[in-house]
Amino acid sequence: MKKGKYILALFLIFFVLIIATIASFFYYEIGRPPAIPALSYLEIKLEGPLQEYPETNFWASLVLGARPLAVYDIWMCLRKAKVDDRIAGVLLRLGVLDCDWAKCSEIRDSVLDFRKSGKKIYAYIEEAPEFDKEYYVATACNKIILHPLGWLGISGIGGYVPFFKKALDRLGIEAEFEHVEEFKTAYNMFTEKGFTEAHKIMTEAIYRDHFEHYVRAVAEARKKSETEVRGLIDEAFFQGKRALESGLVDDLLFDDQVRGLFRKEGRPSKRTTLAEYVRIDPVSVGLNTGRRIALIYGTGPIHGGESLYQSMGSETIARWIRAAREDKSIAAIVFRVDSPGGAAVASDTIWREVALAKKEKPFVVSMSDMAGSGGYWVSMAAHKIVAQPQTLTGSIGVLTGKFNLSRLYEKLGVTAEKISFGKRSDIYSTFRGLTAEERQLFKKQILWIYDQFLIKAAEGRNMTKEEIDKIGKGRVWTGSQAKQLKLVDEIGGLAKAIEIAKGLAGVDKTEEVRLVIWPKKTSFLGAFFGQRETPLGIRLPSGLEKALAAAGRLDQEKIWALMPLIVNF
Repeated sequence: MKKGKYILALFLIFFVLIIATIASFFYYEIGRPPAIPALSYLEIKLEGPLQEYPETNFWASLVLGARPLAVYDIWMCLRKAKVDDRIAGVLLRLGVLDCDWAKCSEIRDSVLDFRKSGKKIYAYIEEAPEFDKEYYVATACNKIILHPLGWLGISGIGGYVPFFKKALDRLGIEAEFEHVEEFKTAYNMFTEKGFTEAHKIMTEAIYRDHFEHYVRAVAEARKKSETEVRGLIDEAFFQGKRALESGLVDDLLFDDQVRGLFRKEGRPSKRTTLAEYVRIDPVSVGLNTGRRIALIYGTGPIHGGESLYQSMGSETIARWIRAAREDKSIAAIVFRVDSPGGAAVASDTIWREVALAKKEKPFVVSMSDMAGSGGYWVSMAAHKIVAQPQTLTGSIGVLTGKFNLSRLYEKLGVTAEKISFGKRSDIYSTFRGLTAEERQLFKKQILWIYDQFLIKAAEGRNMTKEEIDKIGKGRVWTGSQAKQLKLVDEIGGLAKAIEIAKGLAGVDKTEEVRLVIWPKKTSFLGAFFGQRETPLGIRLPSGLEKALAAAGRLDQEKIWALMPLIVNF
């Protein structure tokens, strides 16, 4: 009987090893660079969710399926295609992108840089009734091509901001939040029935700045006046011939005709997809060599503990920054931030590591779609901050609070009896509201945190506390506005941030550098046997309980440096 159990156990071990070997084989086979024939063109499909950096963990890749569309991949592949003699040009197939304006600006900058090679890059649109951000990207290309029956919509920027207070009142839910100060409107959708004056001023200013930048860019690219562009936006929808007549597109072609755009001397060109080309080592085309610069990604809401999928855990980010600081071979650090903020203490933990790293080597922040509140907190100690014109940043302010569900419980017939030791032991309970005294207590706590925010921002930006307070009070600014207010130093994207980091490190701007990227890629065997990581990329030095603890802390942290939601409905 025992012999049979041993045989079964050995069989299971052997089976697991075989499966692991096969999975690892396929993983690395997929990772091998493809053969790129001469006279190829790179085809990039820009559609759907757009991340900052692709998922690097084997388990997460397995769960999520295909490699997600990522800004880093597009940026690096266009850089490679620019110098790769095998690539004759690029075709962007544009669909509706799920991202904000700054990521679109990042791609647009990369397209303009690619054009310096003299190679052609074309944008192809089949049908897009809501297409302003995407059209903004398309205008950087040599030509914009529309399907002959295609529908192009450029209707402008705006929409509706929802408010849920009336609905919550009907349900018996009361949102009780204290904030610093009047522009800190992250929870206004739950506490107000419409815009407060400050909320409206801020939101209109953001939309207006985005719109004006959009109009200027389109006017310059399409060789029109801004008045003409505004008129076309008011017309909104263009189909086929009308889009061509209006000067919004350069040609009307079917898909098979588009594929022939890169023919040379009668020879057909070969298509290379982004999924294939991303596997080409940049070193093979002369890029990513030389002195080392760390590129650290901090994306998503900020919380204590380890990072979860698309979130910024303070322990994880602090560990990465510390590793880059202590690595003597790394000449400078670029911190790519895309975050609406989160827990104040977690943000301060990351700020501390940035401040320490700054003392030892150049530290540059590159802001993506947003770096507001906690996202600005983790950035403000850097030597230089670079933002796109449309980056949402600032929001120097703090809030705290809870939802009172007592009336909802009453409607549902839910009852509770109180057992409490300590006058404030039930202050966060959903079974009762806050007293006036408790509201003042909350206000006092967040005013102290706000004061620390002001002090550290003033130190980082070489301004006075009073100057920061005037542009703080929770207000969100666009990148272009923030530059005028000295909250950021330069307008640009990742390439600009790397260029500045090179300059600060004494590296010639024409010299290539090797990017050392965090998060690191994890293989199948590494994830299964070596590095102790969960399917979502959380490093677990003490096991699974560490991941569960990290998730639980999202609910435990009560004081937030969180920016308001800017949405279109």
